[in-house]
Amino acid sequence: MVQGIEDVARAAGVSTATVSRALRGLPNVSAATRERVRSAALALGYVASPSAASLASGRMRTIGLLTPWVNRWFFANVIEGAERTLRAVGFDALLYTFDISREQPRREVDPGVLRRRVDGTLVVGMPLRDAEVQALEDLGQPLAFVGTGRDDHLTVRLDDHAAGTRATEHLVALGHRAIGHVSGTPDDHHSWSPPNARRAGWADALGAAGSPPLPGWEINGNFDVPGGRASTHTLLDAHPELTAVFAASDEMAMGVILAARDRGLRVPEDLSVIGIDGHDLGELVDLTTVSQDASGQGAQAAALLLELIAGGGSALQVIHPTRLVVRGSTGSPRSGDA
Repeated sequence: MVQGIEDVARAAGVSTATVSRALRGLPNVSAATRERVRSAALALGYVASPSAASLASGRMRTIGLLTPWVNRWFFANVIEGAERTLRAVGFDALLYTFDISREQPRREVDPGVLRRRVDGTLVVGMPLRDAEVQALEDLGQPLAFVGTGRDDHLTVRLDDHAAGTRATEHLVALGHRAIGHVSGTPDDHHSWSPPNARRAGWADALGAAGSPPLPGWEINGNFDVPGGRASTHTLLDAHPELTAVFAASDEMAMGVILAARDRGLRVPEDLSVIGIDGHDLGELVDLTTVSQDASGQGAQAAALLLELIAGGGSALQVIHPTRLVVRGSTGSPRSGDA
């Protein structure tokens, strides 16, 4: 017997509208409810929509998932959200990683490994060159992005400029004007990339406050804790006048806090620190952050990609909201330091 959305709603104890929102990865559904709905759908063998039902035959039932890393917070959470959505309709994820490091350029995306193995491709947080995008398009299958992607493709992301602006404005409101920035990877020059957009938000917010950033107030932190730590030492050696640091990710922000501790600086009395993400360990280190729902972005991107595979879907840019979470790593600068 084919199970319908009403059966899933009854099993999960929610409305059919909530079932639809949960399985499509849309916001305003709690994590607990989303998991309960997905578990019920999986147990009942429910296919999320009539369009998704057309995927049941003649398909590989697999999505190619390209990502730089699987062990960093944003990427791990996006992948987890995408896989949950895919499993709910009987799809698998074929994972390929492309390490981005300081020492060597990453290898080129080879579409040949995906040909006749997947029904579509989801690129997670990895800037691609135009030739690589074209090579994936040439597969003749739907292509979607999470976190970073061109305006002419389905992309689920933040308003990264707004997130960088919001983080910097929080520090400005506390009285800081000498605010350093630990950015992301150095080889991503696209204007639509998250590191560049967050950097622009930082610069614009400081400019609006009448204190445009000075040359040298920005440094690459490679989106990890060691990079954030090492880069902060270099930054503060050159610019000891900085009273605050905005890091483009929480993991780099944690590295900033470690560097401050190395130098005998108190956070936030001597140095305020803010990040972006909403990392699970942020509360443990009392980190102020601009929080995002990475798992929800992965779930929604996977659901929308499935709609594209089934011949539906229309949205190109889906912007997820952020939330400022104020904790103990930010405070007013010492008198005379602002």
